[in-house]
Amino acid sequence: MQFLESVETCSTKRYADFVGFASRSEFWWFVLFLVVGQLLLGLVSHKLAALFGLISFIPYLAAGTRRLRDTGRTPWWWLVSLIPVVGWVVLVVLWAQPSDSSHSPL
Repeated sequence: MQFLESVETCSTKRYADFVGFASRSEFWWFVLFLVVGQLLLGLVSHKLAALFGLISFIPYLAAGTRRLRDTGRTPWWWLVSLIPVVGWVVLVVLWAQPSDSSHSPL
């Protein structure tokens, strides 16, 4: 999945869709968009950056949940993020894992 396709999918087509799967490229392109958008808006206005963060929070959770499912894990793995620092490192490692082929139609 390409950058623009990923952003469109995560931000409009599947804005709050927690069901299904997200490929590694779909998730990471969307995360790149969120990080760059947050940084650029932060340079312009902290209020705009905060608004962007609030608007993009639900799609981020949805894409992260679909990505966890794609790696064969349950969305309950989000709870590991409650552990300071280590929890986020664990989530990044899980999101970086290859897709689980057991749900693939091939």
